[in-house]
Amino acid sequence: MDGFLLVLPDFTLIVLGAILARWVMVQPEFWSGVERLVYYVLFPAMLFRSLANAPALGAGALALLGAAAVTVLAGFALGWMLRRAIDPNPVRAASQIQCAYRFNTYIGMALAGQLAGASGSALMGAVCGTMVPLVNVLAVGSMSRGGVRVTLRTLGTNPLVLATLAGAAYHFAGFSLPAAMDTLLGRLGAAAVAMGLIGVGAALRIDRSLLRPASWGIVAIKLLALPAIAWGIATWWGIEGLAREMLILFAALPSASSAYILASRLGGDAPAVARLISLTTLGSALTLGGILSLLR
Repeated sequence: MDGFLLVLPDFTLIVLGAILARWVMVQPEFWSGVERLVYYVLFPAMLFRSLANAPALGAGALALLGAAAVTVLAGFALGWMLRRAIDPNPVRAASQIQCAYRFNTYIGMALAGQLAGASGSALMGAVCGTMVPLVNVLAVGSMSRGGVRVTLRTLGTNPLVLATLAGAAYHFAGFSLPAAMDTLLGRLGAAAVAMGLIGVGAALRIDRSLLRPASWGIVAIKLLALPAIAWGIATWWGIEGLAREMLILFAALPSASSAYILASRLGGDAPAVARLISLTTLGSALTLGGILSLLR
């Protein structure tokens, strides 16, 4: 029960976003602006501050990041096993397969902070920030007709990648944030969580096409297979304590809205991706609660 109570505030914000988008603030332009604000300003500020102020991550940090990378690669491989059932067009199939390994950083950071405070936020920030380049390489590389050049350009302009690199460099240089700057970034970060979760709710899309078996295959990989794989890796590699909790929580996160943006830009099946994001988000309300109950 503790796990379900832990996810309740965050999923209440998601429900609030869905209500606002359908009955109060129905203009798509408004929510597009909210998404850009969170993606380009609020969330990079939160990532930078989490990493700049991070305590020493400990000797197990490399094992944690390696395990997270293996988990992402496992989601990629399992998703591609369903390629023929998803869509005969490789680009359209790849756009949907990314929902099997992409992760919603907003939900991850919110839950990590609730579960373990500043230490949890720092670890989850490090994991998510480090995995953003990997999932972008996998997604862009499998969908893009422009090859390495397009992939590198996408990574080089990704605000989450840039914020992660800047925050890590600031941390390892031994600098400390001035009090005024720390306060400013803290307020931007607090807004990032609330606005990000409300934006997730506003983007929810549900229709009958979600009943396709291939869609449920992607959802099963993301919400069930990857947490089980992460749990096994943590046991095999001896990852314990907070690092183990953050690894399993990371693996259990629903797909990210950035998958829809990429599908739209690179000629994938954007409507199908939007529905998969919605389904993994709704399903994670149950699976995350159960996993967090086990972890606690």
